[in-house]
Amino acid sequence: MSTLYVVATPIGNLSDISQRATEILSTVSTVAAEDTRVSRKLLNHIGVSPHLESLHEHTSPERLQSLVEKLELGDMAVVSDAGTPGISDPGSSLVAAAVEAGHDVIPLPGPSAIVSALSITGWSFDRFLFLGFLPRKKKDQLTTLNNAAHEPGPLVAYESPHRIKATLENINQAFQDRQLVICRELTKFYEETFRGTAAQAISHFDKQTKGEFVIVIQGAGKAVNIELSDDEISGVIKNLKENGLSGRMLVERAVEITSAPKNRVYQLSLSKDLK
Repeated sequence: MSTLYVVATPIGNLSDISQRATEILSTVSTVAAEDTRVSRKLLNHIGVSPHLESLHEHTSPERLQSLVEKLELGDMAVVSDAGTPGISDPGSSLVAAAVEAGHDVIPLPGPSAIVSALSITGWSFDRFLFLGFLPRKKKDQLTTLNNAAHEPGPLVAYESPHRIKATLENINQAFQDRQLVICRELTKFYEETFRGTAAQAISHFDKQTKGEFVIVIQGAGKAVNIELSDDEISGVIKNLKENGLSGRMLVERAVEITSAPKNRVYQLSLSKDLK
């Protein structure tokens, strides 16, 4: 069987590519890339020229199967446009297909926008919740934010320049007094870090909306102990169910988020309205 290497690539500064990543990319014959034009720039930078195959969110099952068949012929690497493949990224589809076909899958750690942003907050925490790209609709976005309101650790989300203002307005509605750390264009020439509340961020980014954003929202903290209503707890349970949790794992995660008694959460999870 062959090996699929999941290779983390720079999130902006090409010099952040690791020596091991360079070695692997120089030995594999094929690289599956989210955008072959972006990846070609990186490969040219390190002086290698493997064959590039596109792998994106619209890749068909037939195309995916073709990539697995190429993997049968020899080791392959998968990369994203920036950061680690498989996290808010289409690379996960190839990883799943490779595993199902019996191939080895090996990660090559490296740049991560999530970890980079968290590392410069200056906050003390031992956990965080990654929200990915928040829902586009205001109602859905507020539901996601409110369901995460009692998470002890920081919340991390990605956002695009044309939606940053609307997202900050929703964050201000959900977390009016929370501190934020917002990283724009991480590791790039115009890199910027903002620290302050959502209201302050709305004013700050009123005209500076270019670039990709990583938003870190300060967590509720372990000392916060707010009595939630049944409706609020049910909302958390519903969201967890929609994300695939059930049974014991669902109850334990809901208790963790809401700090409500386990028996109360269990009884609410049995409600017909949530099935």
